[in-house]
Formats: sequence, structure tokens, C-alpha cells
Amino acid sequence: MKKLISILTLISISLTLISEDLVVDVRTTDEWNQGHLSSAKRIEWQEISEIQDLDVKKDNKIILYCRSGNRAEKAKVILNNLGYINVINAGSLLEAKILVGDVIEK
Repeated sequence: MKKLISILTLISISLTLISEDLVVDVRTTDEWNQGHLSSAKRIEWQEISEIQDLDVKKDNKIILYCRSGNRAEKAKVILNNLGYINVINAGSLLEAKILVGDVIEK
């Protein structure tokens, strides 16, 4: 029984951590409309500072993606300069899909 409780506790903690993750597509509206991760929010990289308007803590995991990872890296630098400490450049849409374990929707 003790082992079962431990496993259930771990699953609960994992789900809580996952629910606090924020996935952000930093591509254009046209690119977004061609397909994006179902869990993603869209904020173009040049406007990434708008993330401050959301209820995102500075230590929450923020996962960024774009077409190749270039714009996601620019957005990551901006967020790091704003004090966000757990920002990940996932690279492309397909790389982010694998990392996050999500599906692409249109």
C-alpha cells in the first residue's frame, strides 16, 4: 500500500508540474494557421514580452518553438532578460511535438 501511495503522489506531482508548463508558438499567424500544438499559445517572438500579462511565474517552464528554432531563441533571450529562468527553445514544431508529447492541430 505504501508503494501505491508513493506512485500516486509522484503522478499527481508530475501532472501539477506539467499543467504549469507554458508552450508558446512564436511564429506568425499564417504559420500558426497551417498547424500548431494543441496546447500552445501564440505570441510572435517580437511581442514575447506580452507574456508578462499572463499569470506566468518567473520559474515556470516556458517551452518555445518556431519553424527552425531561430525565432524561439530570440524570444528565449528576451524572456531570460525579463527574469524568466526556465525557458526552453524546443526548436521546430515537430521537435516541440516530440518534446511536449502533444498533437498538431489546424
